[in-house]
Amino acid sequence: MRIAQVAPVYASVPPKKYGGVERVVSYLTEELVAHGHEVTLFARRDSETRARLVSPTPINSGTQARFSEIIQLGLVASLAAEFDAIHFHTVTEFHLPLARLLPRRNITTCHGTWDPRLMVLYREFSDVPVVSISEAQRELLPGMNWQGTVYHGLPPDLYVLQRRPGAYLAFLGQLSFEKGPVRAIRIARRAGIPLKLAGRPVTSDDRDYVETTLKPLLDDQSVEYLGEIGDDEKQELLGNALALLFPIANRAEPFGLVMIEAMACGTPIIAYPGGSVAEVIDEDVTGFLVRDELEAVEAVHRAASIDRVRCREVFEKRFSVSRMVQDYLKLYAGRSEVAVQP
Repeated sequence: MRIAQVAPVYASVPPKKYGGVERVVSYLTEELVAHGHEVTLFARRDSETRARLVSPTPINSGTQARFSEIIQLGLVASLAAEFDAIHFHTVTEFHLPLARLLPRRNITTCHGTWDPRLMVLYREFSDVPVVSISEAQRELLPGMNWQGTVYHGLPPDLYVLQRRPGAYLAFLGQLSFEKGPVRAIRIARRAGIPLKLAGRPVTSDDRDYVETTLKPLLDDQSVEYLGEIGDDEKQELLGNALALLFPIANRAEPFGLVMIEAMACGTPIIAYPGGSVAEVIDEDVTGFLVRDELEAVEAVHRAASIDRVRCREVFEKRFSVSRMVQDYLKLYAGRSEVAVQP
């Protein structure tokens, strides 16, 4: 098939460090190329891919950066007749009028946490086909033109199984109230186990949260802050951890890529059950769902009971990039309502 992947323009594909959407777009694009498809990636000029790369004029000056997205959509429109399917991965909704008018099959994967205020747009453009990344993601915007749910997938060689865990807990993610780094620190303290914490603030609200709430807790010798890390460092952090802590407050978590990164290393997850979490974690197999800090501490002491080989096997079955590609190929071909596989 001739397939277009339309990535956000705010980070390279793949991203240098932070950027979950761009990372998934990269995995999908490269696997489609490996399967012999003719793929065009619309993305920033500093992206790296084996696909044909089409880039908008780079405009990186503050609020005008969004102009690059508009230019990119113009490029998609001008080349649309070349493709059998066009796949949007946008983080805004600028593309909706274009998607309605395109002469070729197109889908939009909804990557973000949904704002109910978007409903007015999706009611207006209810004919545009959309794809969720978890069943829970659909709940805030019912009645949309859902074509199916496709879970994220990772290349099998991106992370390797670590059979023997270390003696610390890990937190990896955006340093925001919703992701729960402070709760992770409290859980680790109560469990009496050191915590390695990695990530960075993304928004101005996150930075305020870090300065006023998180930083005062980092003086504790049992907490090691690693900053923002890349894939090689993720292997070491996640693979050697006793467990990953994912104590989110965001009830609308759309997927949670870090959970399957941990599974790929064989590392169990201890998580609060918000949004997609109960879909991603197999209770007592790849981790534990907990309701509060006390249950989280109890789960920490049970983490060693998880079979790390089995945890990796579940990752390979449910969250591989090859499974993700096969699901999307069905949607590109017009087979709607692709169901997630248990």
